[in-house]
Amino acid sequence: MTLESELAAARELDVGEIAEAVHRIGFECTRCGHCCRGMGEEHTATVFPDEIRAVQASEEYDWRDIARPMPFGLADDDPSGDTFEWALQTDACGDCTFYDADGEACSIYDDRPLLCETYPFSITLGEDDVGTSEPMGSVVDTDGPVRAHECEGLGRDITREEAEELAATLKERAIRELEEAIAVRDNYEPVDADGVVVHDSEGQKRPDGTSLDGSR
Repeated sequence: MTLESELAAARELDVGEIAEAVHRIGFECTRCGHCCRGMGEEHTATVFPDEIRAVQASEEYDWRDIARPMPFGLADDDPSGDTFEWALQTDACGDCTFYDADGEACSIYDDRPLLCETYPFSITLGEDDVGTSEPMGSVVDTDGPVRAHECEGLGRDITREEAEELAATLKERAIRELEEAIAVRDNYEPVDADGVVVHDSEGQKRPDGTSLDGSR
């Protein structure tokens, strides 16, 4: 499937079918924080440029307070190279910097990225098992287009209204991730620049979120 055909399939997803699957699987957040912590590895939750700006609009945050270049393909001992997309910023332990362990809460909960909002679920579009990116944890249950990943909150009661709300957000995320992937592909340009270059849906940026020409 091309990205465009995947996007067309995502737009045809039946929210009611997704909601039925979520309702049958069941889910309630237990506030355990596992999805916010690295658990021995660095936390890598994808966050898109406009999601970063939404967090900036709610608080006085610098771009680098919120996001860092996705580390895949970058060497720890070499502060240079190209990567794609952004990950939520992490602390020295590899946990999401917005996770308040004492309060067992997310400090940007109302503006959290779609990936966080739909955890622990992802969507499959069927052919070649394409769909939304997979969050942390192995797939432990599948129902129709819905995949459920390891989480102690699975199997708990969820109201139909909550399932429908989550289903709509899952469809939104599936569409959004594919739109972003297409934009990254279309805007990609190889560059010869010092340091790390992040290729996202808006073009090429430095780790502070500025374009290579210095604009935002």
